[in-house]
Amino acid sequence: MQKSKINVIISCVSLFSERQADNVAEKISEKIQKKKPKKLINMIFSQKTTIILLLALQLIFIFIIFQSFAVHYAYLHIVFSTVAIVLAIYILNSSENPAYKLAWIVPLVIVPIFTVVLYILLKNQFSTRKVRNLYAKKSANTRPFLKTNEQIMSYLHESEPDFYKLANYVDKSGGYPVCGNTEVTYFPLGEDKYKAMLEELQKAQEFIFMEYFIIDDGEMWREIVKILLEKAKAGVEVRLLYDGMGSQFTLPFRYKKKLTDQGVKCLVFNPFRPMLSTIQNNRDHRKILVIDGNVAFNGGVNIADEYINRKERFGHWKDTAVMLKGDGVWNFTMMFLQMWEVISGDKTEYNMYRPTVKNVVNNGYVIPYGDSPLDDENVGELVYMGMINNAKDYIYISTPYLIPDNEMLTVLGYAAKSGVDVRIITPEIPDKWYVSVITRSFYRDLETLGVKVYEYKGGFNHAKMFLSDDKSAVVGTINLDYRSLYLHFECATYMYKTSCIKDIKADFDDMFENRCHRITHDDINNRSFWSRFMSVILRTIAPLL
Repeated sequence: MQKSKINVIISCVSLFSERQADNVAEKISEKIQKKKPKKLINMIFSQKTTIILLLALQLIFIFIIFQSFAVHYAYLHIVFSTVAIVLAIYILNSSENPAYKLAWIVPLVIVPIFTVVLYILLKNQFSTRKVRNLYAKKSANTRPFLKTNEQIMSYLHESEPDFYKLANYVDKSGGYPVCGNTEVTYFPLGEDKYKAMLEELQKAQEFIFMEYFIIDDGEMWREIVKILLEKAKAGVEVRLLYDGMGSQFTLPFRYKKKLTDQGVKCLVFNPFRPMLSTIQNNRDHRKILVIDGNVAFNGGVNIADEYINRKERFGHWKDTAVMLKGDGVWNFTMMFLQMWEVISGDKTEYNMYRPTVKNVVNNGYVIPYGDSPLDDENVGELVYMGMINNAKDYIYISTPYLIPDNEMLTVLGYAAKSGVDVRIITPEIPDKWYVSVITRSFYRDLETLGVKVYEYKGGFNHAKMFLSDDKSAVVGTINLDYRSLYLHFECATYMYKTSCIKDIKADFDDMFENRCHRITHDDINNRSFWSRFMSVILRTIAPLL
């Protein structure tokens, strides 16, 4: 079968005779067969497989040990069942999201012994409390350096009351003030951002700060790291921060040391270890690049070749980003330094990194903001909800993962039922099958509420964007799922009446008209039995995925 397929390809693209094609096909087939065992062996003994096996063995060990106790000691089962009831009552009365409560209570009822042990193990860990306390302390210490511009707030209070409320919330509860004197450029594709990114990196004179979830050792990164090493050699301060999970399988072993030895200050956020721990669930999903305090990049684009379509993984990769110049860069600079100091324990003279470029065209207002899973503020979700509630004509949403909680469904439904044009774009080709199953299971709920759903044809839509009424927009890293809204460190740029809003609108219009398929009632009804069956199971545990 394999040989015949190769024959067809060769016959179509070459002038070989039938015999020559057959000989070439035979050689190719032999090479493929020789490589198969090698690939299989590499996969079996890979670092990724080892880590997955270690985690699975821990879970199996806990399950077997305590289930064995339950079989031999009936009173132990009674004790744990009683504890499970107490835990269930405790969880029900906690301040956690209702979906999280359900995700724990169901297994408590089904396998009480195993779930009790797992819950206590995960919820009472020193490492989690330590990081939480460090982050809270650092946020408090840096708050004086993120001062509210009272003149801007006074103007917004009088002239833009809806935006003032949102800006006031992000400032007071999130810790990031609204900024004027900022120019914003919108990039509708990852390759557009990448081109501008290389140009700005070449201009760096004082410092470069980079913080990314994924860095893949491919063509994109090699071009970037070449510039970073040149700049470090020339005396530019280069700091790189990447996530231990996101880059676990994409960078060489001990890559941090390799870069450090070449002059780049490098840290790994929460290095992944195959140990059951809640802190391993909190990842640094942010994407930030700051250059000389005057230029910042933010959006969904990681450092990997698929994000700029130099490598195809899930069809055409749609992603977006923004570039800021001016006062708004300071929020991202401080965001980066907060995280750097939490990991390193170092102290920074913050004022050394303030913007030096003045008199940037006052192009509307921006709020570069972050969201932490280690506090009680769901800034990312509440900003999205604020935009939905303030929308009068339309709210357009782009997200790769659509797993809304009950609160988000409620505000989306209210907006649609009140006459607002609510549209959501998701991928046609997913990167995770189980997320896609859950996402598509919400289509019927959304259709019932009056929300229009579109899928990005022939590719993977990774853009995280909100746009409303030609005047408000968010571009950042925050997906509409539990991980982004509750578990990850995230960041985004809120824009209000900036000139690039029209570019974001044009991009949405192009997607709706030329690049998306609107999901119909028939599409929803034609979902396979397997998809429906799996969604019933997966939606129950969606908050834990």
